[in-house]
Amino acid sequence: MGKIIAISNQKGGVGKTTTAINLAAGLGVLEYKVLLVDADPQANSTSGVGFDPRNIKSSIYECLINSIEPRDAILHTDSPNLDILPAHIDLVGAELELINLPNREKVMRGSLSKVKDDYDFIIIDCSPSLGLITINSLTAADSVIIPVQCEFFALEGLGKLLNTIKIVQTRLNPDLDIEGLLLTMFDVRLRLSNQVVEEVKMHFQTMMFDTIIQRNTRLGEAPSHGQTIIMHDASCKGAINYLNLAREILQKNEMTKMTEAEKIIAIGDE
Repeated sequence: MGKIIAISNQKGGVGKTTTAINLAAGLGVLEYKVLLVDADPQANSTSGVGFDPRNIKSSIYECLINSIEPRDAILHTDSPNLDILPAHIDLVGAELELINLPNREKVMRGSLSKVKDDYDFIIIDCSPSLGLITINSLTAADSVIIPVQCEFFALEGLGKLLNTIKIVQTRLNPDLDIEGLLLTMFDVRLRLSNQVVEEVKMHFQTMMFDTIIQRNTRLGEAPSHGQTIIMHDASCKGAINYLNLAREILQKNEMTKMTEAEKIIAIGDE
């Protein structure tokens, strides 16, 4: 049975979709079967792996609202072992349509349960909000990764998100764990980035991933080509960082073992 991991932060621009796409791709390259679920009406994960959301016939929206089988909406990507359950703009209206449904917070859990055994990992790209779709994602998930940008307002809203996670744990999904806080957009040349790392360590050291995602121009280029960072440039810092994150998650879940000496360190700027 696959593990479902939600990537969530109500603050936009923190690398949430970039993390969802490239963590999923990294796990796929490491020969684990992965489903990427685009639960964001902006459909950036869908376009980021090479599909035009305007041409999507069946999506996560139809699964949630019209109860279609997820297998009928899943698409195969060019990235090894990676499938996607896509999104399109109709997902904007899903929150209103879910309000009157029984067990409205558990609709996504019911849908994903039909394909959970088909994959080793299911990665959910949540929308940058704490609305009903995000609550559905957290209720369906086994754990959540919280991307935290290495900039001045990094911790802004983090307390609110952690409080929401506690509410979900108490009322809807007692098995939900915090997989970890992931520092993103780190620039070793900036004093501010280093200060943010130290501040997050001070408050959340036991929750932090060892892997830190460095700021990298290739990560910004890849979505415009409809490619994961590994397909776009497997040797760049971004690709190496996300492969390290994938390995760290596998190690944390006792699915592999990785020593510090086995980590690949990316050196230099793109």
